[in-house]
Amino acid sequence: MVTQVESLKELTTVVADTGDFNAIKKFAPQDATTNPSLIYKAAMMEEYASVVDEAVAYGEGDLSVTMDKLAVTFGTEITKIVPGYVSTEVDARLSFDADATIAKALELVKMYEEVGIERGRILIKIAATWEGIRAARVLEQFGITCNLTLVFSLAQAIACAEAGCTLISPFVGRIMDWYKKSQGVEGYAPAEDPGVMSVTSIYNYYKKYDYKTIVMGASFRNTEEICELAGCDRLTISPPLLDQLSSNEGELPRKLDAAKAKGMDIPKIDMTENTFRWMMNEDPMATEKLAEGIRGFAKDIVKLEAIVQEKIDAKNKRRKKE
Repeated sequence: MVTQVESLKELTTVVADTGDFNAIKKFAPQDATTNPSLIYKAAMMEEYASVVDEAVAYGEGDLSVTMDKLAVTFGTEITKIVPGYVSTEVDARLSFDADATIAKALELVKMYEEVGIERGRILIKIAATWEGIRAARVLEQFGITCNLTLVFSLAQAIACAEAGCTLISPFVGRIMDWYKKSQGVEGYAPAEDPGVMSVTSIYNYYKKYDYKTIVMGASFRNTEEICELAGCDRLTISPPLLDQLSSNEGELPRKLDAAKAKGMDIPKIDMTENTFRWMMNEDPMATEKLAEGIRGFAKDIVKLEAIVQEKIDAKNKRRKKE
């Protein structure tokens, strides 16, 4: 009997949402995504101490350079395991500065190219603020492919597609979390899950109007959400949920269908900056979750910086003793 993960791979490109090399090897996904939270968890694992040490040696005491190198070193190792894209995230604290985001992305790509990884293998991950989307438009023109993350609304998705972004990551579970709390409910039937409905509407809009931007559902809370989005371009899934899908048997029906979307009556939205900001203003869930997500990633960067700084300081002390 076929497993759910095997069936899903027939309909959707499966991506591993982790910085743990061993977990990626286990599930053999097409792509892999990382973020500061995942790298922080991996950096705390003893088996990856050498990865952190390599970045510290490269940075020569410069914390910013060391942090970039750490992200690139994790990404480089992952490119040896997956055949497709590896996502590497720009510092979330730059989310409202388009120029700084562009500069940081160019630095990351340069580091990858120094170790022989072509820019076409890397997705530069940027929060889908208006400034982040502006930065991605410029980067895509340089041939640097971008993954716009923390997508919670159709406004963000349309702006990303019109900017020519390679891929977006709408966050299914975090949308559901907000509505559960707002509506005071325990949960939703899979087809009525607000996160599932959001990704479905984005997917249908893209296919209706022939946008090439890849839709990659992310941030899942259960396997039911994943199964309800079978047929989506890509789904990035954590190792525990991949484990569950590997244990569950059964064929999954296609839930998202590009051909059917073509025939749907979906109004076209002319996405300007004014329209974007107004639509976000009218969507408290998207506004709150975007801000919360940026704060969360920034917090994990600070925690990771503290670990890295300790290692830099320890190395400097050893040098003084020598």
